[in-house]
Amino acid sequence: MKHLSSKPYPAYKDSGVEWLGKVPEHWEVRRLKYWLGINRKVLPEDTNPGYTFRYVDIGSVAAGRLIESPKRLRFGDAPSRARRVVTHGDTIISTVRTYLKAVWHAENPQESLVASTGFAVLTPDQNTMPKFVSYICQSNSFTDRVTSESVGIAYPAIAETRLGTFSVCIPPLPEQHAIAHFLDHANQRIQRHIQAKEKLIKLLEEQKQVIIHQAVTGQIDIRTGQPYPAYKDSGVEWLGKVPEHWGIGGVKRGYDIRLGKMLQPKANSADDIEVSYLKAKDVQWFSVQPISAARMWASPGDIKQFSVSSGDLLVCEGGEGGRCGILTDQVSDHIIQNSLHRVRSRYGNSNAFLQYTMRAVAEMGWFAALNNKATIAPFTYEKFGALRIPFPSPPEQHAITRFLNHANQRISASCAAVKREIDLLHEYRTRLIADVVTGKQDVREAAAKLPGHEPPTTDNTCQDGMALAAQVQSRHP
Repeated sequence: MKHLSSKPYPAYKDSGVEWLGKVPEHWEVRRLKYWLGINRKVLPEDTNPGYTFRYVDIGSVAAGRLIESPKRLRFGDAPSRARRVVTHGDTIISTVRTYLKAVWHAENPQESLVASTGFAVLTPDQNTMPKFVSYICQSNSFTDRVTSESVGIAYPAIAETRLGTFSVCIPPLPEQHAIAHFLDHANQRIQRHIQAKEKLIKLLEEQKQVIIHQAVTGQIDIRTGQPYPAYKDSGVEWLGKVPEHWGIGGVKRGYDIRLGKMLQPKANSADDIEVSYLKAKDVQWFSVQPISAARMWASPGDIKQFSVSSGDLLVCEGGEGGRCGILTDQVSDHIIQNSLHRVRSRYGNSNAFLQYTMRAVAEMGWFAALNNKATIAPFTYEKFGALRIPFPSPPEQHAITRFLNHANQRISASCAAVKREIDLLHEYRTRLIADVVTGKQDVREAAAKLPGHEPPTTDNTCQDGMALAAQVQSRHP
């Protein structure tokens, strides 16, 4: 971001606050409660039960943005914590679960907004740029201070009275506008870069699915990268035509399928053994994560029938029926719940080839259509065993699997590199905000060169303050 260059201020002074350090000489250091209003407006208990608003809870806010749209609620149906009134220009900051660093600036909301009491609502007074307040609250020095001052381990929180004692450094109003304008412009550019990289990741993931589908359905010969010389109709709707020498049949033709069993959290006899109990939630596409598995008790007979070992393919029966992954864990005491199928190959067929085939079936929408028809056990043993799939020869299955493993590794490495670039852009944004709002960088000159920058006059400031106050009053129910 070459043209957004900045430089230090010409002179600094000691702020007198350890975590702020030195600040520009002409900036003021003031406690938050003497600069802003904190939780000025709340919904009273006698609010009309029919009053409607958009509710902002802790889980819907991230650092500087909403990650979920506020839900429309009636006061009579709202949770008791839905009380903080939020108006145009306010900044909300989480005071519970403060490690989330949830901060959001409300700008021209179309409907009445109410935040959870887990937020502090900061309302700027006259001669304060509202957006500058938001950037102060997003800066590392501020959020780190909030986190360090929070009390509690599982649910850390900070009192609004304690928050109000925090000192911040405040530049003159024209400078607040310049800083906000500069950071808005920088944020827009950073966000465009992030969105472009997110689009690239999506395209890479789509490419991965195309390659899988082409390979397991025989649209390309992985040895040549070209179609096979001859095809035949598979008779399977999702599959279409397949190479002439491939077989077609139900999964049970080439694989042994075993549905798991429901176990108990307590031993029923002296012979019972405590085991790792895998459920559908432990199985994701192309992976099994037994580290989170519960511990249950099984009889020796259960262990013999329902245990799973490294190399087994586990396929979900309920929920997202058909989702599957291969177990690579070497622990030998895993038992599967009756929400999972254990699949073992027969006649040399490849579990990995079946896993890729299942993914191709899912991408065609076959599982989704099946799951919409029933809510209980949609992907039963009968349906799974009867699912018709292609059967290249076992050596060809293993060759296709090796090709797809290599292709996926390359694409996954590319995705990881792009995700790292996104992380670096987020880190750059965080660092830039921190440096600018604490006076480490002087951006006045850079901001003046950006389009749309109009420093406020004293008259405009008064008018802005009056308009803000009028909006606050008009939105109070």
